[in-house]
Amino acid sequence: MSPLFTPFQAGALSLANRIVMAPLTRNRAPDAIPTPLMAAYYSQRASAGLLVTEATAISPQAQGYADVPGLYGTEQLDGWRRVTDAVHEADGKIVVQLWHVGRVSHTSLQPDGQAPVAPSAIRAKTKTVLIKDGVPTFTDTSEPRALDAAELPGIVQDYRHAARNAIDAGFDGVEIHAANGYLLDQFLKTGANHRTDDYGGSIRNRARLLLEVVRAVVDTIGADRTGIRLSPVTPANDVVDADPQALFDHVVRHLAPLNLAYIHVIEGATGGPREISDRPFDYAALRQAWRDAGGTGAWMVNNGYDLAEAEKALADGADLVAFGKAFIANPDLVARLRRGGPFNEPDRSTFYGGGEKGYTDYPGLAD
Repeated sequence: MSPLFTPFQAGALSLANRIVMAPLTRNRAPDAIPTPLMAAYYSQRASAGLLVTEATAISPQAQGYADVPGLYGTEQLDGWRRVTDAVHEADGKIVVQLWHVGRVSHTSLQPDGQAPVAPSAIRAKTKTVLIKDGVPTFTDTSEPRALDAAELPGIVQDYRHAARNAIDAGFDGVEIHAANGYLLDQFLKTGANHRTDDYGGSIRNRARLLLEVVRAVVDTIGADRTGIRLSPVTPANDVVDADPQALFDHVVRHLAPLNLAYIHVIEGATGGPREISDRPFDYAALRQAWRDAGGTGAWMVNNGYDLAEAEKALADGADLVAFGKAFIANPDLVARLRRGGPFNEPDRSTFYGGGEKGYTDYPGLAD
């Protein structure tokens, strides 16, 4: 049997196989409340060793896209309990991805129409999704304001509170979203962080907020139920760093002693090429730096993997492989990978917003 289909232990997470469903934003949670349709969607895909939910806002300020779920109100927790119950009834494991978008937002999505927040007042040259008359519309992000240092402990507390809510809602753990140009990634990278205080300038300072958040979550729910997502060189949401190899070497070396359940690394451009010619990066060296510093959790790789590439990644030292868009159209992707296909093609017009079409109506092999 291919090692991809063998059980694996990641911290407290006992996984039936090494296939992970990556977080996929689908914009089907009006008022930030998970719906019964979402419970059906995730339970359909519960044969994955691990499901990572779509990114989920830790507070109203953390919201950056229309109709994405939250994890800070009673109705939201009730909605997520329906999801986790459905997944567990299907013998699946599920963690929620904790999200603060930072500057990747729009004033119409922020409390009282305020400006989004960021490490520095630098507008992201990217778009967010608003839904107008039921139609998803890509819209330029708004001008952000720089966070005052006195506000940062409150954001750390928001992560802590969301992590506790996640366990209360029945999740098996959490994944901290520190990738793809959102708030924690913005603090990490020189292109978005021009601060001159203790949270800017040096690599140590730029990594400070991320490490404070991770430690707070670990203190709240345990390291063995905590994962983190990193994207060293993705250009997603207009982020760039002057020296990503040194930056992420520092990050993983300081994460290693915390004994997280896993580290989830996006290799290359999110949803794009794994190798970026003007942003070379040595992922094997990054994994080795983490291991050398005592990292004991699982190493999860992500970005456009197929079966052969996934098996090679495991042979080269990865522990888990995340699949993204393939899970949209193939709820029984594990069975399809085991058989070598066939695979449904996803309908891109239904990725963001809508109802059952392009969400829960893809046929399984049995159909």
